[in-house]
Amino acid sequence: MSPRRVTLADVAKAAGVSRPTASLVLSGRGRELRISQDVEQRVLRAADELQYRPNIVSVGLRTGTSRTIGFVSDTVATSRLAGDMIKGALEAARDRGFMLFIGETEGDAGLERLLLQAMHDRQVDGLILASMFTRTIKVPKSITAAPAVLLNALPKQPTPLPAILPDEVEAGRIAARALLDAGHRDGIYLIGAGPRMRDVPPESVAAVERLVGIREALGEAGVKVAGGRVCPDWQPEHGLDATRELLRTVRPRALICFNDRIAMGAYQALDDAGLKVPADVSVVSFDDHPIASWIRPKLTTVALPHYELGRKAVDVLFAEIDRDHAAPDRKGDVHRVPMPLRSRESVAPPDAAESAG
Repeated sequence: MSPRRVTLADVAKAAGVSRPTASLVLSGRGRELRISQDVEQRVLRAADELQYRPNIVSVGLRTGTSRTIGFVSDTVATSRLAGDMIKGALEAARDRGFMLFIGETEGDAGLERLLLQAMHDRQVDGLILASMFTRTIKVPKSITAAPAVLLNALPKQPTPLPAILPDEVEAGRIAARALLDAGHRDGIYLIGAGPRMRDVPPESVAAVERLVGIREALGEAGVKVAGGRVCPDWQPEHGLDATRELLRTVRPRALICFNDRIAMGAYQALDDAGLKVPADVSVVSFDDHPIASWIRPKLTTVALPHYELGRKAVDVLFAEIDRDHAAPDRKGDVHRVPMPLRSRESVAPPDAAESAG
């Protein structure tokens, strides 16, 4: 049998005061209503000794807040890659004294609808609708019943909901600058998308934005993309095939791979061709997947800021809670979170091979 919960009446009895007096002290209004310091201390001491915890449900009914946030995602919770997104949101919520309810849809629209309804039934104070990969989504109408934000997703239709995204365009610029700063001016090829803006996998927001940034940074330096190969899926086997196909016709001096899994396949293709990274070919990538620091040489990559994305989503959500989230004519803002460069061992000046020889 579980122990009986300590009640406010228990605290009042132990402190020798009335229940309303104990309530006022514990709500922080004792001084405001001129309750003596002696009484205040007796109540606080009794609450501490009895390990009293307020009934959150009762507090919620009285104040109109449940001190909870709903976090509904496709596959974020079960992904090792994006787990820090939830960690960031959890810690940001905890810093404010809130709990996070987490639900996962596995991409099932029906399950998403049920989870959102369950969150509303539990009177969460706000909702985060998150995606594992940056993409455009159809925003469920029911989500606007409470303040809400989109995390790692953009709406297909206009919506007042703010969106929190990694700054993929700037990440593309950073990746290109890593090669430019090392002295690369020609022989730069793309693996995963490009070289033209229409050469991208379907519905990949990251591909489009990274490509924009890469082309801008190279263009500002007067450098042209030498060529590229589109990968239908950003997995090692596709990086391997795309790089092998490229090597049949050209000898690149540098590769920009559109994620670290592609880069892993590219490493294998280069090794099969007798080319060394970075002495013969420099490689830069995106995401900072754990494999980036496992493979040799360690991969220079632009990191996805999963933890910071989760924290930012909670920060923006609380700003929504404090404002009129239901304003019909308001367009949702897009908040971009910086993606930092992880400089490792896979980039070298283009004359590295000659110098080594």
